[in-house]
Order: sequence, then structure tokens, then C-alpha cells
Amino acid sequence: MQHIDCRGLACPQPVIRCREAVGSGADDLAVQVDNAAARENVLRYLGNNGFSCACEEKGGIFHIRATRGAATADAPVADDPGSGARTLVLITTPTLGRGDDALGHRLMETFLGTLPEMRNLWRVVLLNGGVRLSATPGPALDALKKLAENGVSILVCGTCLAHYGLADAKEVGETSNMLDIVTSLDLAEKVIRP
Repeated sequence: MQHIDCRGLACPQPVIRCREAVGSGADDLAVQVDNAAARENVLRYLGNNGFSCACEEKGGIFHIRATRGAATADAPVADDPGSGARTLVLITTPTLGRGDDALGHRLMETFLGTLPEMRNLWRVVLLNGGVRLSATPGPALDALKKLAENGVSILVCGTCLAHYGLADAKEVGETSNMLDIVTSLDLAEKVIRP
């Protein structure tokens, strides 16, 4: 069994260390992380790469045991963007445009509510102030939930959630890391940044 101590490491280092271990042929891992975002990211990465995972928290430390095999409920299976065009929408603020914030909030709500009309919408990524949209009740959050229900993948930056104190308030999307976000940008055939 390979032990990987990721306590104190900032995102995306825990996932990168796991990727290195998987790349070197490790079939049995014991990973330690000290925050919920790292736990989710490591579980998702390992599950997406054919590992069966179990996680236990002891004294604020998450102990993840992963064995190469079928994915489990703790480790979601990777979404398959399919062979069609993949459009990614990158949102970095809770408002659309600059100027009047009240108008910007209304415009963002309308923008998100209209996204289902877009063909080939694959993923929405929320970064920096954009993560507030995943945690603030109202029309924008409702629109994001509808997108998720319709199969659109929503990635929410875990570092950003922690920065704004919203990790426990997030109501939609997967807590993610910069490695997942950069990979998504690379896989997308079109990126829209409103």
C-alpha cells in the first residue's frame, strides 16, 4: 500500500500527488487530507480512474483508502462529454458586466436562466466571486440547479469557496480544483466567458 500524506497541501496538490501515484502503477493507496474540498477532489479523481474508495474522518483528518477496482458511491464516475461539441461557460463574478451591481445581478440571473437554450452546453465552471452563485438563494441558484438537473456539469472552485467561507453553503455543483478546471478548459471545444 502506498501512503500519501497531503495534510496542509493547497489545491490541487493532493490530486496531483494521487495522479503521480496512479501513474506509477499504484493499486492500493492510503491518502490523508485535512479539508473537505481536498477529500471530494481526491475521491472524484480516484473514482474516475477506476479505484474503489472509502473515507473516514478522524480528528479533522480524512483518511481515504483506495483500491483499484469499480467506482463507489463515495467516488463519482467521470462524466463523458461524448463525441459532440463541448461548450464550457466560465463564470468568475456573481454579476454580468460592470457598472451597476443590481443590474449586473439581474443580467446574470437572466443569462443563467437562458443557458438551457444553448446547444452543446457541457460544463459551467464557477471561480472567484462566481462561486457565490452556487450558494446564494435566488433565481441564479435556481437556474444553476436546473442546469445540473438537465445534465450540465457544474464545477465550483473549492479554494474559492473556502476563501469566501461558503464551503458548507454550496447547494449545487461539484467542489473542484484547478487541475480539473484547467483540464476542462483544455477539453472544451468552445469557452464562453460572460
